[in-house]
This record gives sequence, structure tokens and C-alpha cells, in this order.
Amino acid sequence: MKNILVAVTGASPQVLTETLYGLHTQGKAFPDEMYVITTQDSKEMLMDGLYTRGHLQALYDEYQLPAVKFDESHIWVIEDEDGNLLNDAKREEDQSVMADFITRKVAWLTNQENTAIHASIAGGRKTMAFYMGYAMSLLGREQDTLSHVFVNDEFEFVRDFYFPTLSDSWITGKKPGEKLNTKDAEVTFAEIPFVRMRKSLSNDLIEQIDQASFSKTVAQMNAANQDMSVQVSLNAKTVSVLGIDIKLTPKELAFYQWLLQQSNRAILADRTFTECKQQSIDYLNIYTQIADDPRVLKETFGIENTIAWKEGDLANLKAMEVEFIQPIRSNVNRKLKKLLPADAFEKVKINSEKKKGIATYWIEPELTLICD
Repeated sequence: MKNILVAVTGASPQVLTETLYGLHTQGKAFPDEMYVITTQDSKEMLMDGLYTRGHLQALYDEYQLPAVKFDESHIWVIEDEDGNLLNDAKREEDQSVMADFITRKVAWLTNQENTAIHASIAGGRKTMAFYMGYAMSLLGREQDTLSHVFVNDEFEFVRDFYFPTLSDSWITGKKPGEKLNTKDAEVTFAEIPFVRMRKSLSNDLIEQIDQASFSKTVAQMNAANQDMSVQVSLNAKTVSVLGIDIKLTPKELAFYQWLLQQSNRAILADRTFTECKQQSIDYLNIYTQIADDPRVLKETFGIENTIAWKEGDLANLKAMEVEFIQPIRSNVNRKLKKLLPADAFEKVKINSEKKKGIATYWIEPELTLICD
């Protein structure tokens, strides 16, 4: 059976050599091959530390270890669905990209026969470690394992420390003028028990995971254990379905909430509708709880500004136009479809149908609504 190590790393590539050291000293199966999931910025640090400065080969030499199959092609830089590499992982939108990428890679590894995966969550941002652990819980088999490594405080985040040496080797510490002997370093290798849910997943779901997003996978699993509902949060600017939060713009969220409040959750955009200014008032009552964009207030609805709205100056108020509705519907549905399984999307999407040139828009009337 081939043993494969997969690890997430960030600004501290040392966790890779520390994990290899821990596996060796604890008598665990030493990997035949390893992969690293990281960001573009961190890849440069990884290559510098392991190869340019030679710390990976130094570990092999120090402990007479067999070389692990590992080269630059084994370094997986996180990328989005369009192939754009992730330089860092600080932005909100980066989190879903990381989740999808890590889940797909773990799915690929665990679908290989005659392999045992050892996953390390010691490196990278906390969210990277979480997604790695969660992916292993979803997909890990009986032979797959998970671990963390710790090093004593004085050696943590020290640039030149990569593993404890057998003989004296002095390096610069974190404090000015401080010298540390790498022989004195202590690396704690902790294998982490985790719940394996793979057997509870359908074969179809497992096969689809490497194509589906992390959020769709979570939603599909939640769908088996909870009733379908939609929660609208004006404060968070989200629509939540099956445990997945979908971020909408204020204009989109207000429309979704407004449509949910209509009789039978439907509107017929006929001449009567487009001449009725009460629809605009009802919509703006929701929208102004979230935002006050002048492009929406003035350009779309003829309200000069927030002050005019609050003072009830509706002299120039415009009725809601169909041209305002259709782009919102398209954008909302695109965001819902991206993050939700197909059957869940069908239940929460904004539907539309046109007959004799007149459009009807509606949301499933049986859908349970929860408002914050």
C-alpha cells in the first residue's frame, strides 16, 4: 500500500519537515509520496526553505530517511474555477475557493485504491486547516489518518529551524542576539482522531464531490437531516439554505425579501403593476434598512436621497419597472445556483414565466421562511 502525506502550509514551510520528523520518530508509516496545498506567495517560501536552502535533503541525510517522491508538481497552489491562483487567503471570497480546492484534492487522493493518506493540518491559515480536517472527515477511509505537530515555544516561527538535529547546531533565535541549539528542540507529533463519514455518503455523492463545491457537498448532507427552509438576514446580507450562507447585494436581498412578502410569493408584472407606486414603497421600506445607494434611490425610484425618503418626500417616486427586476433575478439565481445543490436551488430560486409578453415572477410558496 502506498503511503501519501498531504499537508496545508502557509508562511511556515517548516511544518512539512516537522511532520516528516514526527512520523519517523513515532514509528508511523513514512510516506512514499507527498503533496502540499498552499498559496502562490507561500509556495515561494516553501521552495526556498526546502530546496534552495536544502532543509528537506538535510532531514533525509540527518536521519537516513528514504527520499519521498516530491517535486514542484506536487505543490498544489490553490486556484479558483477560472484557474486564477490564490496569492493569499485573507479575503472573504478566498475562503470558498480554498474549501472547494482542498475538498477536491482530498477527494482525488482518497479515491485512489491501495493508498493510505496521512493529512497534516499543522500549517496554513486556520481556515485551511479546518477545511483539510473537514474534508478528511467527509472522505477519509479506515486507513487514512490526520495529525498536527507542535514545537516548543523558543523554536516556533524561527526562520532557520526545520527539525531537531542529532548533534549541536546553532541558529539565530527570535530575540536579538539569541542563539538556539536545534538539538534541544522538541517536536510533538499528535495524531488526531476524527469521525469518518464516508460510509454514510452515497456513492453518487462521493463521485460528484470532485466536481461539486464544498458548499454544495455540505448542503447535500444537511438536506438528509433537515427540512428545506430559507433564512433571510438583512443584517448579514445573506440568504441561508441548508447551512450555507449566500451573500447578496442590498438591492438583491431586498428584492428577494420583498418577493417573499407578496401574496402567494408572486407578482404579475403587467401594466397595473408597473403603474403602482406602492410596490416601490414596500420595496424601499426593506432596502433602506440595508443600504442607501443613491443610484437605487434616485435613478431607479426617483427619491432624491435618504433624507427625502425618511421625510416622506415621494413627489417624484417612480413605479418599479420590469427592467429593474430581471437583472436582479438573474444575479440572485446565479449566486444561489453556484453554492447550492440542484434540487435545493430549484426550491429557492426566483422563477419567471412570460405569457403574451407579460412576465410573472415567484418563489416557491411552500418554502419555509425564517427572518432574523
